Amino acid sequence: MTAIGHHDNIGRCDISQLCLLAGKIILQNGGETYRVEDTMVRIAAACGISQSQSFVTPTGIIFAIEGTAHTTRLMRISQRSTNLLKVTLVNDISRQMSRGEVTPEEAYSLLQRIDSGASGYSYPNWLKVVTAAIASGCFLIMFQGAWSDFWPVVASGGIGYLFFVTLHRVVPITFFAELLTAVLIGLLSVLSVHIGFGTDLDKIIISSVMPLVPGLHLTNAVRDLMAGHLVSGLSKGAEAFLTAFAIGAGIAAVLSFY
Repeated sequence: MTAIGHHDNIGRCDISQLCLLAGKIILQNGGETYRVEDTMVRIAAACGISQSQSFVTPTGIIFAIEGTAHTTRLMRISQRSTNLLKVTLVNDISRQMSRGEVTPEEAYSLLQRIDSGASGYSYPNWLKVVTAAIASGCFLIMFQGAWSDFWPVVASGGIGYLFFVTLHRVVPITFFAELLTAVLIGLLSVLSVHIGFGTDLDKIIISSVMPLVPGLHLTNAVRDLMAGHLVSGLSKGAEAFLTAFAIGAGIAAVLSFY
């Protein structure tokens, strides 16, 4: 049975929960603000709600269903990360609902599995660390660094990201976790050059911190500003600036004593 056939069996509160859950997953995993709002409105339309409004900021989602029984709900967003796989999966579910291939109940169940981080929907920490290490080495080559510095960069980038993932569990404030991680990466880079394991300190440091650089936040900030979402664009830009400042301050603190 298609989603069209289930519209009468679903209350407005349930539709609000479905839309908010979809928006939450996209927003928490690196999606743009306009994508969140568009997906929520499309899901509501697929459930037979033609009049709905959404307002999204990086820290909260407000969704309203207009009509005789007006419904407005708010969801607070406290944690944000990057997992574009989840964003893609939610978009796919939204399209399937629009085509009538998935019922709202099935969509809600799928979204709950995605949100809970079930197997196949989240990347394990060891994979993130390995990817960060390899990416750091690739950035070194892209910056025209020497191949002899490849392994020092892989080591400092991987260890630094492992430290960041571990520390972020203890210190939920991202700014301090990134600051201390930058200090550690700086110390490892200086140590590798000092013992002769590496040669070009500048390229080793730059390549090692690249996995921490907020490239996605900057991109989303610009896209949100261009789409007219000024509050979200400015707030994401400020968050990216703080991350960049934390990285720069950590490296500068190490180099000042070198």
